[in-house]
Amino acid sequence: MQDGKSTVLYVGKAKDLFKRLSSYARFSGAEYNKTSVLLDKVKKVDTIITNTEKEALILEASLIKKYKPKYNIILRDDKNYPYIKVTVQEEWPRVFMARRKSRDKARYFGPYSSAGSMWATLRLIGSLFPLRNCKSSELKKRDRPCLNRQIGKCLAPCAGNADRHLYMEHVDKVVMLLEGRNRELVGNLQAQMLDASAKLDFERAATIRDQISALNRTLEKQVIAASHNKDQDVFGFARKDAAVAIALLFIRNGLINGSRNFFLSEPFGEDASILSQVLVQLYGSDAVIPQEILLPFEPLDLDLFELHLRDNITSRVTVKIPKQGDSRQLVAMATANALQAFEEKEKKSKSWDNLCESMQKTLHLDRQPNRIECLDISNIGGKQAVGSLVSFHLGEPDKSNFRHYRIKTVEGPNDYAMMKEVLTRRLNRGLAENTLPDLFVVDGGKGQLGMALAVAKELGITHEVDWIGIAKERQDEGEKLYKPDRKNPLVLPAHNPVLLYLMRIRDESHRYGVTFHRRLRNKVTLASELEKIPGIGTEKKKQLLKHLGSLKRIMTASQAELMEVEGIGEGLAAEIFNYFQHNETGFTQSLSDN
Repeated sequence: MQDGKSTVLYVGKAKDLFKRLSSYARFSGAEYNKTSVLLDKVKKVDTIITNTEKEALILEASLIKKYKPKYNIILRDDKNYPYIKVTVQEEWPRVFMARRKSRDKARYFGPYSSAGSMWATLRLIGSLFPLRNCKSSELKKRDRPCLNRQIGKCLAPCAGNADRHLYMEHVDKVVMLLEGRNRELVGNLQAQMLDASAKLDFERAATIRDQISALNRTLEKQVIAASHNKDQDVFGFARKDAAVAIALLFIRNGLINGSRNFFLSEPFGEDASILSQVLVQLYGSDAVIPQEILLPFEPLDLDLFELHLRDNITSRVTVKIPKQGDSRQLVAMATANALQAFEEKEKKSKSWDNLCESMQKTLHLDRQPNRIECLDISNIGGKQAVGSLVSFHLGEPDKSNFRHYRIKTVEGPNDYAMMKEVLTRRLNRGLAENTLPDLFVVDGGKGQLGMALAVAKELGITHEVDWIGIAKERQDEGEKLYKPDRKNPLVLPAHNPVLLYLMRIRDESHRYGVTFHRRLRNKVTLASELEKIPGIGTEKKKQLLKHLGSLKRIMTASQAELMEVEGIGEGLAAEIFNYFQHNETGFTQSLSDN
């Protein structure tokens, strides 16, 4: 369904399109009803006929992902949650974080809804099991092992020092840990400790004892959710007026592994349709699908959804709507989490209302600062200069409106001119699209604020936006706030919530700007390093980038991969490979800073 400008408003599927569209044509509801509002905007309908219902389901999901229609269910926090990847297909496996699940025969564990939990697990694995953590899948032979070997964090297979049987034993233990078989792993380790002790290998026995102690501390923190060892995804569903909250509990091997909450302020459709759309979006082709999915009620087209699951997984998966027993209690727990989402939303809203009112009163603003933006300029001597704009809406970062600006018209270190260029571009766009913020925070004192006001005046922006400058003057004076047409700055107490919130916005603009600037700087540095290698000129550099895709990939490529690039022979490939091998530590550190 499209409006007069051909903007896609809604994508839907039906076995009988005529019947489905007729129901919309005959629809009569209140003027403010969401269906009424949608139909009032629809000016034309495009249809696509598919051979099967399954094809229609896949097409619907892909079109929603492509167009992000206003009236479809879009899971706003449907980001790529991290996995832990164990490269069991490699000769010497590694364990690391991965954002996406690939069909590469590796083992994936997750997704982890809490990045902190995932990193804690990786740190535990790193402290217990000395596996290699070098980045390349192909093991690079070294004459001397790296520092990790000296501190006992790696068995150094690169230097030919590792016992493969012992190494793979560690890999098996890591897999057991990630599968949630911690108690079984502790039992195995206890048997190995006693065996080592009986053989008078007290050093090995002590190492295993420390591993058992660390695992027992982890076991104490785990929450038992069920009396079985299954992997389950458990859904809870709650509605309050027009809004819907959906909670998802991840249960792995009978233990709660994490959770996700989705808050839909005004979803279009009945509850069964809403749940159906959420399920299809969550269980795409790269999703980790458990043995069981427990639902609070039957979604629309359940048979079609089960068919969709079977196409994306080789093992059997069961979808249940439990009516009693332990499974029903798990669904009730998930529903309680969904209801809690409403309470948290209300608390956040009240908290923001109080802060917003306080900010307007303290800063003497003309309007409520519901949308606040802040600009940061990052450069070193005018090089790799970028402007970074962050946006906060109703108290929270609105990352979809974060922007980077490459400086185009200014050469050399001139922060004022750079600020003028970026502000002009941002405000011009805001005028054209009617997206000006309520409050613009300028990082700096009177000078920077004066520059911003001059740009706004040039563009005819006088009363549409409130302005404020935030600057750290002297160490003992702290932060100062500058207002237009006010001689002296506002000095708020160090723990004032208004000041802390403005500092948070300013610091986020710094972080966002510095990260992007560092990335640009490292690219230029690595590109110039390429040109230091004898035989590498502009053309060969272009060929390397075209074939391998990035400078980082060139640095980590094997000799054989380098030889696949047009114009790179065996001798030059060896030259490039040896150059980056020799400088590996410095470059890896530089790139990891990103």
